[in-house]
Amino acid sequence: MVVIPRLTTRTHNPDIAQKLEQAGIHPLLARLWAARGVNEPAEAQTTWSRLIPPMQLTQVEQAARVLADAIQQGRRLLIVADYDCDGATACAVGLRALRSMGATVDFLVPNRFETGYGLSPAVVNLAVQHPAGRPDLIITVDNGIASIDGVDAARAAGIDVVITDHHLPGDRLPDALAIVNPNQPGCGFPSKNLAGVGVIFYVMMALRAELRARGVFPADGGPRLDLLADLVALGTVADVVKLDANNRLLVTQGLHRIRSGVMQPGVRALFAVAGRDPRRACAFDMGFAVGPRINAAGRLADMSVGIQCLTTDNDAEALQLARELDRMNQERRSIETGMHEEALNSLQATPQDTGASVCVYHPDWHQGVVGLVASRLKEKYWRPVLAFARDDEGHLRGSGRSIPDVHLRDALDLVSKRHPDMILKFGGHAMAAGLTLRESAYDAFVAAFDDAVQALTGRTTFEPVIETDGSLETGYANVDVAGLLQQHIWGAGFPPPVFRDVFYVQQQRLLKQKHLKLTLERGHQRFDAIWFNRNSLLPETIEAAYRLDLNVWNGVTSAQLIIEHAAAPEN
Repeated sequence: MVVIPRLTTRTHNPDIAQKLEQAGIHPLLARLWAARGVNEPAEAQTTWSRLIPPMQLTQVEQAARVLADAIQQGRRLLIVADYDCDGATACAVGLRALRSMGATVDFLVPNRFETGYGLSPAVVNLAVQHPAGRPDLIITVDNGIASIDGVDAARAAGIDVVITDHHLPGDRLPDALAIVNPNQPGCGFPSKNLAGVGVIFYVMMALRAELRARGVFPADGGPRLDLLADLVALGTVADVVKLDANNRLLVTQGLHRIRSGVMQPGVRALFAVAGRDPRRACAFDMGFAVGPRINAAGRLADMSVGIQCLTTDNDAEALQLARELDRMNQERRSIETGMHEEALNSLQATPQDTGASVCVYHPDWHQGVVGLVASRLKEKYWRPVLAFARDDEGHLRGSGRSIPDVHLRDALDLVSKRHPDMILKFGGHAMAAGLTLRESAYDAFVAAFDDAVQALTGRTTFEPVIETDGSLETGYANVDVAGLLQQHIWGAGFPPPVFRDVFYVQQQRLLKQKHLKLTLERGHQRFDAIWFNRNSLLPETIEAAYRLDLNVWNGVTSAQLIIEHAAAPEN
């Protein structure tokens, strides 16, 4: 089944665009930003002075007092991290900042296949037996808001807990000494989109302020926390949180440091093994080159290698660890490709023209990679997809990815209410979720999940939409503007510009039978263009959705169009 996207055009308020332009913002950027909800010139400012103050986070001062007391009393701290890139960078920020403020601190990261997600009682048992010694205080990063049993187990073992997290809470909160989470009830922090690494960064700023107030540091002294901005930017982009004004500030500051050559040795090493130039770093590099290499460790083994890479100060060790992460990522890609092909073969044997969802399962698939397979199938079929593998206990572990029309967690919740014994456990949010099933319930679940999707949406088919920014003004289709766009921050909730125009196809040819290389004309301008993973030719005249990008070849930089979709004009 071929899914054909529909092109739409964003609207913007010309008065707001004019106000931004009058403040000195480039006219094209003013139009693009106005269409993405930027209403005031101040929202475009990315200096540290514009950062939302830490004290607006509920309980951040309480957390700072607890941590300051622990440091001054010589207590042993342990960070319990999540096993993705956000968790790894959050752990690295916590370790580096706490050690710079005199703390005795180590880390523990759960193995997703053994102890599951978050601060569980099993993780507390591992903490008690930690090689660095039994901790007096556990600090969670990027997890913990749902760890009611884990916090109770820690307290029973005589271990205090401070939670830092950004995930949505349930009906009950854990009984921790402090909970810092912008999404907990009653928290008035204006940005609800901080990643886990952003939350712990804020806690470290509050801790430094507390130690200044106690006279440990001078009034404006203490460690330079802005030196950790590269880690904050990496975790924020990799976790695909919404890039609101505050997050764009954090990412901009991190990218500025990376482009200036000031970064952790591990970040520099990861750019090197990914073949990316830090001097031209952009959010895309973090989300699609550096982040996946860190995530590979959590998917295939545990995240310790990733955290060690981000916390070592030895360049040689950082490069060795980065190479190991690169090897893991290559292995992950190989596993994912094989699983994807197997999934496609199984789906092609069963027509997918009926039903509102897709479920795939193979007992030998890798648990840590099923989510990536679900993501690729979602793009192909444009339906919510769940992919399952068998775990060591004989249950099925599923990971899902959804489309904007279907709230995935709500669909799973509806299944669990209609069939109380079918799903052993589940969790997640609108676009991604995970669950565990008994293997014998799989066939019944497939039907029940499809019924739930149809009940929630009233539909069996969904249409992908490519939202564009309309026509690119002729005078802006050049190298300078392409470079300007590349310098700025785009990502989740602040999507990169996609333009829409009609072109005459002057030349076209296939590269390696895989990519379509084009020479396009519009008016008196000629453009080089490429459509990746397109292996068939186009008609003579096309309407295209495209991105304006830079192409560097043999030391020469030129503007290039990256085609997202193209077809004959409708009229």
